[in-house]
Amino acid sequence: MKFVVSSALLSQRLQTIGRVIVPKGNLAILENILFKVSGNQLTLVAADNETMLTANLELVESEGDITFMINAKTIQEAIREIPEQPVDFYVNEEAFGITIEYQNGKFNFVAQSGEEYPLPPAMTDDHVSCSMSSQLLYNGVNRALFAASNDALRPQICGVYFDVKEGETAIVATDAQKMACSRYPGVNSSQVGSFILPKKPASMLKGFLLKDEGETKIEFSLRNAVFTSENYTMNCRLVEGRYPNYAAVIPTANDIIVTVNRTAFISALRRVLLFSNVASGCVKLKLENNNMHISSHELDFSKSADESLLCDYNQMPMSIGFRGSFLLEILNNLESEDVVLKLAGPSRAGLILPVAEQEQEDVLMMLMPMMIND
Repeated sequence: MKFVVSSALLSQRLQTIGRVIVPKGNLAILENILFKVSGNQLTLVAADNETMLTANLELVESEGDITFMINAKTIQEAIREIPEQPVDFYVNEEAFGITIEYQNGKFNFVAQSGEEYPLPPAMTDDHVSCSMSSQLLYNGVNRALFAASNDALRPQICGVYFDVKEGETAIVATDAQKMACSRYPGVNSSQVGSFILPKKPASMLKGFLLKDEGETKIEFSLRNAVFTSENYTMNCRLVEGRYPNYAAVIPTANDIIVTVNRTAFISALRRVLLFSNVASGCVKLKLENNNMHISSHELDFSKSADESLLCDYNQMPMSIGFRGSFLLEILNNLESEDVVLKLAGPSRAGLILPVAEQEQEDVLMMLMPMMIND
């Protein structure tokens, strides 16, 4: 049996889905990538114990249908080294001998039957479904991932939370010190539900949505979620438990408003952070007369830094401290030229919002302050 496929397209799909595979995992079969040829369509499948990622691509030519498995490392590295060209696969349907021919040579090896490759769990009848732009979904997940916790004792906040409502869908992550929340008013569902997506599948989702311009369908039940885009399908197990009430901790009375250029703010923070206390990483912001004074110090090594930045601020002078690395992460995950800081006082959580937002997006970042000696 023979089929022909583009080497560049096959390599790109193999590299994307191959990231889900755990080397030397507890199931040897999951060290393989499943190939399923049906008509003029090639389906590639890779999985670990909790996540299965499927990719589809069109074949240049096909002479029949077949299913087989190839060791992931072998096929990924072999195809990656072939320049863009049509590649011919010849498969012995009885012994599963594989010959891959390309312009300057060929590979020969033995594959395995794909009949025993595990299947994803079926979605239950009571599942909730909705769909949204792949780019909006990418933005929300990409913006949330940095804020997800790494605390193994609190697994519920170690993932990305999807809150699907009748009027909007929100994508949220927090580690109790910082929070990223993206709301999408145009994405709604006739059913209400929520789920916590673990970090690894969230990162995989971000990876395959990066260049997708279509719609992604989201289906989820109590334990599993399925994301289906134009070229990929991901089925994954969810984090069990209840997510904290994120909406209840977002302050609504922060009336101290500061507007500042995001790029200039990032550059100043990077310089000042070099002289901050290694343990706390605290950076002090002093606001007065359209100026933001950014400072830090390390008493043990007698070093300090102080920098002034123009901003739009004409209220009473005030000072507030933040962990500089967290503030940098937030600013780096916003796209707007200018950002707005909404504050309530030196001991209250601050909100950081983009001045200009993309259509159909409502983005909010929150950061808890640090104690400073003022």
